[in-house]
Amino acid sequence: MTTSANSRTADHPIDALFLERWSPRAFTGEAVPRADLMTMIEAARWAPSGYNSQPWRFAYALRDTPAWETLFGLLVPFNQGWVKNAGALVFLASNGMMNTPDGLKPSYSASFDAGTASALFQLQAVTMGWHAHGMTGFDHERAPAALNLPPHHRVEAAFAVGRKADPATLPEETRARETPNGRHPLADFVFEGGFPPREA
Repeated sequence: MTTSANSRTADHPIDALFLERWSPRAFTGEAVPRADLMTMIEAARWAPSGYNSQPWRFAYALRDTPAWETLFGLLVPFNQGWVKNAGALVFLASNGMMNTPDGLKPSYSASFDAGTASALFQLQAVTMGWHAHGMTGFDHERAPAALNLPPHHRVEAAFAVGRKADPATLPEETRARETPNGRHPLADFVFEGGFPPREA
C-alpha cells in the first residue's frame, strides 16, 4: 500500500500531508495574517528538543511593514527575485547553549532541534493553505547584527511564507523548477545495524 498526492507517491503508507508539503517559489503576494503566522509558530513550539531546551528562535516580518525591508535586504539577489511576492518572511535561529542538571552547557542538538521545529512550522502552514519555502541564501555575515542576534545563537535558515501562485508568474529560468520534486528511495540511506563498509 502506498500514498499518492501532489504528483508524488510514497513507497510506504504515510499521511498525504507530507506529500502536500513542498517549497514553491511562485507566491500571490497575499498578506499572511499575523494570527496565521503565530499559529504556524505555535505548532513549531511543540517540537521535541534535548532537555526540553527549546532552542529555536524566530524573527519575522509581514509584507508591507518596516521590518520587511530589513529582513528582505538580507537575502541574496536570486531569492529576493521571488520572495518579493511572499506574504511573510521568517528567520530561524538556534540557541547553542542550554540549561542541564549540571548547569549551562553547549547544546549538541540545537540545530537539529530547530530543524524539527521548522518542519512542524511548514506542515502547519500546509494545513492552512499556505506554503513555506526554506532557504540559506542570505548574507550570513550581516544577518546576526541585522537581527540583533544574542550571543551563542546561530541563524539557521530563512523561510518565505505565502499563498501558492501560478508558475507563469516566475521568470522563465525559475519556472521550470516550479514543481514538487521526488525523493531518493529508502534503500539509498537506510541501513539495518549500521552503515555499509566504506570503499577503500
